[in-house]
Amino acid sequence: MPSSADPIDPLHRALLARIESCYRQAESHFDRTFPRPAVSLRMRGQSAGAAHLQDNRLRFNPVLLAENPDAFLTEVVPHEVAHLLVWHCHGRVAPHGAQWQSMMRDVFGLVPRTRHQFDVASVAPKTYAYRCQCQEHQLTVRRHNKVSRGQARYLCRGCGAALKPV
Repeated sequence: MPSSADPIDPLHRALLARIESCYRQAESHFDRTFPRPAVSLRMRGQSAGAAHLQDNRLRFNPVLLAENPDAFLTEVVPHEVAHLLVWHCHGRVAPHGAQWQSMMRDVFGLVPRTRHQFDVASVAPKTYAYRCQCQEHQLTVRRHNKVSRGQARYLCRGCGAALKPV
């Protein structure tokens, strides 16, 4: 976590407070302490958060946090904290298995959902339109660049025709 000398905005402060709240809830439930994780707001893309188990580290998406602060703090933070807590209690188990679901229900009182429902339009990757004989396809920047450089050719799974830029 940042030192007290680091300037952090109110939303980042709320995120850190919610993480601490989750840990205190778990410590009260299990009557034991857990090591606090390193926390960063350096996640990009459409994922809201990630727990890095062996590193005891949490990463969160600052754009999705800013766009959905209430739901993010209520659902995403406990979701990711639960992964770390399960790691400390049970070791390597299925990511969203029985232990994680139990942690979400019994410790945090939440429905164990594996995916968020946020609008991800602002963080969705740019795509390029391509066409085959039967439909239009959206290729990622990486695939589009490979086609442009002549390094790859993509075929439609439906009709088998080569995809051509629109």
